[in-house]
Amino acid sequence: MTPAITTLWSRWLAQLERGPERDAVVVWYAEREPTRISWARLLRAAGVAAGELGSRGVRRGDVCALILRHHPDFFPLYLGISALGAIPSVLAYPNARLHPDKFVHGLTGMARRSGLDWILTERELEPVIHPLVSGAGSSVRGILAPLDWGVLQRDESAPEIADASPEAPCLLQHSSGTTGLQKAVVLSHAAVLGHIDCYAEAIGLTPEDKVVSWLPLYHDMGLIAALHLPLATGIPLVQLDPFEWVMAPSLLLDAISKERGTLSWLPNFAYNLLADRVRDDDIEGVRLESMRLFVNCSEPVRHESHRRFAARYAPLGLGPSTLSACYAMAETTFAATQSPLGKSARSLLADRDALRRGSVVPTTDAALGRWCVSSGVPIRGCEVVVRDAAGAALPEGSVGALFIRSESMFDGYRNSPDETALALRDGWYDSGDLGFVWEREVYVTGRAKDIIIHAGKNLFPEDIEDAVRGVPGVIPGRAVAFAIDDEVAGTEAVCVIAETDAVEAKERAALKLAIMKAAMGIDVTLGRVELAPARWLVKSSSGKLARQANKERLLAGELSGATKTP
Repeated sequence: MTPAITTLWSRWLAQLERGPERDAVVVWYAEREPTRISWARLLRAAGVAAGELGSRGVRRGDVCALILRHHPDFFPLYLGISALGAIPSVLAYPNARLHPDKFVHGLTGMARRSGLDWILTERELEPVIHPLVSGAGSSVRGILAPLDWGVLQRDESAPEIADASPEAPCLLQHSSGTTGLQKAVVLSHAAVLGHIDCYAEAIGLTPEDKVVSWLPLYHDMGLIAALHLPLATGIPLVQLDPFEWVMAPSLLLDAISKERGTLSWLPNFAYNLLADRVRDDDIEGVRLESMRLFVNCSEPVRHESHRRFAARYAPLGLGPSTLSACYAMAETTFAATQSPLGKSARSLLADRDALRRGSVVPTTDAALGRWCVSSGVPIRGCEVVVRDAAGAALPEGSVGALFIRSESMFDGYRNSPDETALALRDGWYDSGDLGFVWEREVYVTGRAKDIIIHAGKNLFPEDIEDAVRGVPGVIPGRAVAFAIDDEVAGTEAVCVIAETDAVEAKERAALKLAIMKAAMGIDVTLGRVELAPARWLVKSSSGKLARQANKERLLAGELSGATKTP
């Protein structure tokens, strides 16, 4: 399934030859019938959207940021921007799970650094957005309310669309870093389509596949795997509302069962959510035999998450080789690696102390080991190498920095030459991640900048967080670990913030002690434990708990009543 690389618009138009009335997108809702959009209807509406955009001043090469909730018109609007030769960029919609300061800071910075020309949003959001994207330094020329246009409902013929060059930019996505301003990555038609063809090969894509996804489309996993891959290959996409899914995780399973879905990409926390928060009566009649792959991506893959998910849903027909994983980032368009076909993601129990010293030593003692889960092997056209601090390649079984070279690599961050120079070195991208290769498969162990150096030992915050999150009284999945300078001791103190519903002083004191004991169980002494109310911890745009941002909030005194643990 490897059609020639051309442009997105020509690839989409080719789908009409396979059947104009086939489903292109199925927009799924919690409590009403889905909206089915055929290829004929989608492309006609995309042409109408392109005409409307052009009449309002949008031109080829303009960057159009979309800040829209779950809506059928999103899809023809996105395609219409591309058809016009403009560059779509999906941004996060403000919501209760995104800290207000992060939304304000992010959008203000993007309007000044990413080169956004137009904001496409909802009418009621205009008063919120306008002050953030106007004034000195902003590149934004106007705010449009495209849902007012009703492009899917109109039956008029679309204007002629002039196709672009394969080397022309086709989209702008922002890297999903958890600290600082997100960096803008511009990708060409050739890079996106070339990557999709290589990745389709890695997952064994066929015309019978169907993607079911709740992922937000402002993140590369949702944008490439759950939007561009199905559209470019002509397989249907069933798209859920991310906000509805968080409130009712069983929606994904219901949609898979009813639509006979075969592919779904999920961040690791979703496996825990689906294993723990779905009641039996929520999934009465649901079957999962149709699923070929659940692909774990965007967060460190957890062995326990896969184990619990598999145990929970095997009775519903979940196959033993369904749980796979990939390693991906915006800078390589999407995936760098993928689990081999026909095999579940491999788990390796490695000696924890040896990992801290930079080497992989398998063990059978769970008390001394850390479960590491493979993200698979490099896909075609991609290479992954592990390097030491001096930049020298390390042998298999050594922990170091992960560098990636790909045929679909980005050329650099838009308007950020200094950051580009730091990230790209002789054609290799410094991912900022630590990991190792074992029997040809790539394992990611954490972020280099998050490593805690305490009493001469390198500590992975993921190990500490895993230990703490299992303590009764800590809200599942809601704890972060990071270092705070301890000038008296002359080292970095290990700090944990954990969310809890506990309010009584005696109960909170006991919980802090239990957290410290859990960390001591993996040979880590905590210097500070803080308890936060539910939803206090800030997440990045990709849904990861942002260690640096939460550290800054703590040091700024935002966690009122916080006290050091003696």
